[in-house]
Amino acid sequence: MRDLLRHRPSPQVVVACLALVLVLGGTSFAAASKLLRKNSVGSAQVINGSLQTKDLSKSAIAALHGLRGPVGLTGIQGAAGTSGAQGAKGDQGAAGAQGVQGSQGLPGTAFARLSPRANGFTTVDGIVGTGRYTSVAIGVDGRPLISYEDDVSEDLKVAHCENTACTTATVTTLDSGGDVGRNTSVTIGADGLGLISYLDLSNVDLKVAHCDNVACTSATLHTLDSAGLVGEFTSATLGADGRVLMSYYDASNGDLKVAHCTNVGCTSADTSAIDTVGDVGELSSATIGSDGLGLISYHDKTNQDLKVAHCDDLECTSASRHTLDSGGSVGFYTSATLGADGLVLISYYDFTNNDLKVAHCVDVGCTNAFTNTLDAPGDVGQFTSLALGTDGLGLIGYWDNTNQALKVAHCRNPVCTSATTSTLAGGLSAFAGWNGVAVGVDGLPLIAYEDGTTAVLKAAHCASAFCVPFVRRR
Repeated sequence: MRDLLRHRPSPQVVVACLALVLVLGGTSFAAASKLLRKNSVGSAQVINGSLQTKDLSKSAIAALHGLRGPVGLTGIQGAAGTSGAQGAKGDQGAAGAQGVQGSQGLPGTAFARLSPRANGFTTVDGIVGTGRYTSVAIGVDGRPLISYEDDVSEDLKVAHCENTACTTATVTTLDSGGDVGRNTSVTIGADGLGLISYLDLSNVDLKVAHCDNVACTSATLHTLDSAGLVGEFTSATLGADGRVLMSYYDASNGDLKVAHCTNVGCTSADTSAIDTVGDVGELSSATIGSDGLGLISYHDKTNQDLKVAHCDDLECTSASRHTLDSGGSVGFYTSATLGADGLVLISYYDFTNNDLKVAHCVDVGCTNAFTNTLDAPGDVGQFTSLALGTDGLGLIGYWDNTNQALKVAHCRNPVCTSATTSTLAGGLSAFAGWNGVAVGVDGLPLIAYEDGTTAVLKAAHCASAFCVPFVRRR
């Protein structure tokens, strides 16, 4: 203590210490007790990096934007969302303007409910030697048109029926230039006139006769194919393009050929060989499938099979070929038509078993078929001719060689797994058998055939859809 008193600070030191205390204490008090004036701090008073986001106002933060960066890559597309609920049905729109009135159609036919009656038979051409190679079509006038050969004069002839039942007819010779008129096939062209394909045996050519009028009292003749021995087993049908398509046999090469008319009158045709493997093409029948393309049934002589050719185009320049039945010697006297189910049905003769058979295609292209025997007792099934009835079922005319009779088979269903068979005309000559079937505008079948006993052309007008007399379906 004595030492401390001995060393007391001088007055100058005390004054200096008080001054230091006052200076330091006054500054701290001012900074702690008095706020700075608003907006009094400028850029010059701020140390770089000392301010944080919390030190700035909202407007200052909002103003802090740099340059826009480049657009980023597009992200992966998200999964599709669930479908929304269906909206309410809108109001019905206003009716459109009435269209232009179409042209008047052909007169219709009323189908009366007929009383049970007999089938009607008429001699159409009483000249001896007529009625072979018959074919029949229903004209635009609703009357049957029949093409056939006069075997005595070796001419091509037609008979235009004067009524639906063909109780009378106008008979005309269309071609008499040599041995002509075999293997006739008649169809109605897009112009409403008959067109007949046939074999000119004198020159072994394929020919056509284009009728000059509905009754076919005259015709314009054209040779379509003269390359070798051609024109046998012709079959004509109207294509989806309004041109007639014909199938026939090329005997020189053993090929199945087709001729596609270049115009409605068929003054010329484009010809193609569509099956050249083996000896093929006899006994052909052409129809148009539900796809608008030609489908041809025929006999494969090399393999003794039933075959079909399904055209690849409207002109049938090529075709896909399929074997439908190879069980023995089959495929003779084929006849094809489009069924009510949109599939082709084919009737033919089984030579091994002497039976009448049918093949029902499984698809439009007829890549395969279900086959069924319709009539078996005796030797039956030659010269088949098939048409589709108004009931949507197939009706087949064919020859019963055992009993020398013309018979009909009416399919019980569209596939024709079975049929009702009956004799239409019996006691005929063994040389008979040629027949052609068509369904008239009255809904009843008409069958033109050769009566071998009298050797004349006859027509049978059926009393019912299945050609059985004195019956009527309820």
